[in-house]
Amino acid sequence: MMPQPNKDRPWLIRTYAGHSTAAASNALYRSNLAKGQTGLSVAFDLPTQTGYDSDHVLARGEVGKVGVPVSHLGDMRMLFKDIPLDQMNTSMTINATAPWLLSLYIAVAEEQGADVSALQGTVQNDLIKEYLSRGTYICPPAPSLKMIADVAEYCYTSVPKWNPMNVCSYHLQEAGATPEQELAFALATATAVLDQLKPRVDPADFPALVGRISFFVNAGIRFVTEMCKMRAFVDLWDEICAERYGVEDPKYRRFRYGVQVNSLGLTEQQPENNVYRILIEMLAVTLSKKARARAVQLPAWNEALGLPRPWDQQWSMRMQQILAYETDLLEFDDLFDGNPAVDAKVEELKEGARAELALLDGMGGAIDAIDYMKGRLVESNSDRLGRIEAGETVVVGVNKWQQGEPSPLMTGDGGIMVVDPAVEAEQIDRLNAWRAERNEGDVKAALADLRAAAAEGRNVMPASIVAAKVGVTTGEWAAQMRAVHGEYRGPTGVGKGQSNKTEGLDDLRNAVDAVSDKLGRRLKFLVGKPGLDGHSNGAEQIAVRARDCGMDIAYEGIRLTPAEIVEAARRDAAHVVGLSILSGSHIPLVEDLIAQMRDEGLGHIPVIVGGIIPDDDAARLKAMGVARVYTPKDFELNTIMQDIVTLADPAAVAAE
Repeated sequence: MMPQPNKDRPWLIRTYAGHSTAAASNALYRSNLAKGQTGLSVAFDLPTQTGYDSDHVLARGEVGKVGVPVSHLGDMRMLFKDIPLDQMNTSMTINATAPWLLSLYIAVAEEQGADVSALQGTVQNDLIKEYLSRGTYICPPAPSLKMIADVAEYCYTSVPKWNPMNVCSYHLQEAGATPEQELAFALATATAVLDQLKPRVDPADFPALVGRISFFVNAGIRFVTEMCKMRAFVDLWDEICAERYGVEDPKYRRFRYGVQVNSLGLTEQQPENNVYRILIEMLAVTLSKKARARAVQLPAWNEALGLPRPWDQQWSMRMQQILAYETDLLEFDDLFDGNPAVDAKVEELKEGARAELALLDGMGGAIDAIDYMKGRLVESNSDRLGRIEAGETVVVGVNKWQQGEPSPLMTGDGGIMVVDPAVEAEQIDRLNAWRAERNEGDVKAALADLRAAAAEGRNVMPASIVAAKVGVTTGEWAAQMRAVHGEYRGPTGVGKGQSNKTEGLDDLRNAVDAVSDKLGRRLKFLVGKPGLDGHSNGAEQIAVRARDCGMDIAYEGIRLTPAEIVEAARRDAAHVVGLSILSGSHIPLVEDLIAQMRDEGLGHIPVIVGGIIPDDDAARLKAMGVARVYTPKDFELNTIMQDIVTLADPAAVAAE
């Protein structure tokens, strides 16, 4: 195959970044841009993502942990200080509060004197995957879908170069989706949004609106399959745009996507191996010209351990730059056209995805099929973990070749960045100062109009932009949406009945029965997710395995206060309480919960904790009274089940 005379332009090179404060994140962005990054990708903290101010009870311990806190216009102003937004392509990974964060961004751009109609970037704005896998939703599905359409309609008329919705299948794969499920669930999400948008615009304008929908995907370690999945995405999207929506111009049927490669497969054990995994996964979304990503952001090698440092992010960015600028990849046409093995795999994936799409359509589309999709993801993830536990899927350093040299990359600062706990108090002080300085009359009027817009079914974007300019906070904006549309608790995907996956569980089931006899009733295991962390995959799999071992499980899903979990433990007379926290906020949340349990006379109930927890923190948790601490290296769920049985055994408790 002859190389092209002209090289293709490289994809946008991004780093997903944000932490601590707007000022610290601004310094990081300017440093990354100076190192050769070509676009910004903003990570927001969990209170910002779920519509709470930094001083809300649910925000405790979460401020600035997994991203930057943005509570108001002042924070957004600081975030982009000295960064000209009219020259940027900015991706904001934001969903439930997307209309609000985009409004703040537009307000800052206007302050900078930018032409708003020329702004370029993306808000993720995909709520369906939040119900299925990520958990940062606020309102029920139907009004959420309407707000997605509000953003799309507003952008089409006022910010035409902006991507108003980025269908995110990334988290579907993180939740265990097979390639066929990832294809089908993502495409069903896109059609749900386009079906909502179609009546809102002139039919002549609709194809251009279709052309603004973009995707954000995941690429796992089986990189030939993943590359074929991307080619299948291209074909299926073209097919849907042409056949379902009658889009004739191929330019508007183009599958435009950005990618972050897989974080699910990053290992805590021998974490230096992750750098190879990330490189191999990047090849899946760059090698095939026909299915090449428009923007790439890579995790850092140490993300299974905690927050990456600037150096770790730089290393991942250099990987992209080497592939784009040192190799000859961009000089060639597609390397896989006409390859019989690739063609056969692509057709097989398309066939599986079409069958799943037909099933979802038969249920009334993605919104009506949320419970079904959630159940399928929990099931697929259970199968994936089972294959790793059984050794059928080899994970180097985890279930094979576990012995190795200690990593010199882990010395000194422990190999990760730690957010200063003082950040939260400082952010709350700034928030209080902001509230004190604004014009309360303007704020009240803006909130009243925002609430009326939501209640009357008007597009919420114009009222949101006015609210942004007068100083309304993130929590106040979201409170109006909650007031009009109500709160929502998504499906857990964890059924009450035991599954038929009994292989290897006989001994555990017998042990659960024996302990239950001693206790005088079925062993009650309460699984709780305190705080705002919506990564529920681990909690779901623990709950499913405990159920299949014969325990009586209680799992109410995500986003509970420590007080709500303590009340559930009292109400259910739990024998063991298990907490899952992946946002790094384990110390303050567990400290709070343990204190409340003691105050309620429940200090005798053993508490176990799982999450991304450094060794020093694990020691602190145990000193607080936590019975066991589990991290991603503890992948054998049956070992955890045996621990729960031991902790619940009255004889063992008496011996202690």
